[in-house]
This record gives sequence, structure tokens and C-alpha cells, in this order.
Amino acid sequence: MKNRFPDGVWPVMLTPFTEENKVDYNALEHLVHWYFDQGCDGLFAVCQSSEMFFLSLEERYKIASFVKQVAGKRPVIASGHISNDPKDQIEELKRMEDTGIDALILISNRLVLEGEEDDQLLFHLEALMNALSEEISLGFYECPYPYKRILTPKVTRYCAETGRFHFLKDTSCRMDSINEKLEIVKQTEMKLYNANTATLYDSLCAGAAGYSGVMANFHPALYHWLCENYLKHPKEAKLLSDVLTMCSLIENSNYPVNAKYAMQRMNLPFDLMTRKLAASNLTYAQRLEVEQLISLTEEIRKRLQV
Repeated sequence: MKNRFPDGVWPVMLTPFTEENKVDYNALEHLVHWYFDQGCDGLFAVCQSSEMFFLSLEERYKIASFVKQVAGKRPVIASGHISNDPKDQIEELKRMEDTGIDALILISNRLVLEGEEDDQLLFHLEALMNALSEEISLGFYECPYPYKRILTPKVTRYCAETGRFHFLKDTSCRMDSINEKLEIVKQTEMKLYNANTATLYDSLCAGAAGYSGVMANFHPALYHWLCENYLKHPKEAKLLSDVLTMCSLIENSNYPVNAKYAMQRMNLPFDLMTRKLAASNLTYAQRLEVEQLISLTEEIRKRLQV
């Protein structure tokens, strides 16, 4: 099964809601087009940024199906298994498999409880794989919630050697872990996409395929430029990397409400409604942070001719 997932930027998609707390499919359609207009190479729907832990299975199914329909031939991946019971997870994953997405992304912390050994994880992983069609490409996401489970070399090697895993969203935020994984997946169909800005430049130089993180909801065009130019323009790319790392601290300022505020400021039809946090939590200063980030982004785009 040949890897058909392009290198580059894969945003972790937001889910827009109406004031009545329903999924806003009009805003979602605008969002899909916006990502691709900004240079994104693929989309990661139904993930933590999508508030998947606050979505029903029917909502997760409909969102993934809708995003893939709007994206057309461009690649869309999705997760969506949030249950604790393995049998329930199989049901969730089979439902997501039917959405037409290009890959089904497994959540590393859903397969075992915190503290359980790799052998137990591999036991549950094999059961999941056997329950799913061999035609569907798979991936792994080291989701930080409800606890972060970083794939060990043993698990990474197992996944890479099956030939079924094509996408790894790394959240280790450590170059030693990233380098270890990159060495394992070399010469296989599995690609590593870094979620962490601080290590992104070094990881690209080491062989990472691209970026799949929160900040692609604020200025994905700059990440696209970095992924395209880190070798051709290393001096400018390193400076941009340093700036992006400092900008990424905004992740800690009431995300995803602040990201939805950014979408509003960039003229997308977004309400600030989220199911994770109250929109009222976004402070005056945090709104200014978003506005200043947008201004800085535009200035950098002009200088880099993005």
C-alpha cells in the first residue's frame, strides 16, 4: 500500500459551532477552503482540536464525511475513537472508516491505561487492526488528553513493519524521541509529522515529513513556507522558526476559543462557541494577542513574499 500522504502542513481542524451549540457546516466548509488556500497539504479532522471528546459518534461521523466531501481529492485523515472499552472503540473506528477518509488515525492513549506495558498495547492494537479493513490506511496520534502516551521504539517499529501505518503525529516535543522514530521509519511507508514548533525546524532537517499542530489554525501559510524552504533558505527558515516558536505560546491562552477568535478576525464566519471552554473565558488581553499575531503574520508574509 503506497503512501499517498504528501509532506507539508496538516492542520488539526477546529469544529465550528452555532450559538445553539450545533455543528456549523457552513463555517466548516469555509474553513476547509481556507486551509487549502493557505497552502495546507492535507487535513486532520476529528482530533483533539476538533473537540472530539465532546462530540457524539454521529457528529464525528458527519464531520469527517463532510470534510472529505468538501476536500475532494485532497487528503483527509480523522480519528474519533474516544471510548474506554475496546469493543466500543472498534464500533467507533468502523463507523469512521465508512466516511471516505484517506486514513484512520489511532489514539495512542486509548489502547491501554496509563502505566500499562507495550505488550498490552500491542495486543489491543492487533485486535483493532484485525477488526478494520486492510484497505484503510492507518496512523497514530500521540494525543495529550486524557494522558500523553509517546510511542516507544518497540511500538513504532511494529507499526512501521506492518506496512499499514502511513502517518505518525508526534507530540513528544523531544528531538531524541523524534530522531529515534525517524530512524525506525526510514525506508518504510510511515511518515512522521511534528506537532511541536520548537523542534520543528530540527525535525525537518532530520527527515520529518512536516507539521501537524495547533498553530496551523493561526498562520498555516508560514508553516507551509518553512516546510518548503528549510533547505533552500536555511538562514531565513531558522529565523522564521524562532519567531514561530515564540508565537506558539499563544496555544496556552484559552485555545481553542482564541483560535476561533482568530478565524473571526480573518473574516471566517465563526462563532466563539466551544464545548471545551466558555467563550467568555477569552480575556481582553488574549484578544489583543490574537490581533497582534495576525498583524505580525501579515508583516512576515510580506517580507517572505508568501
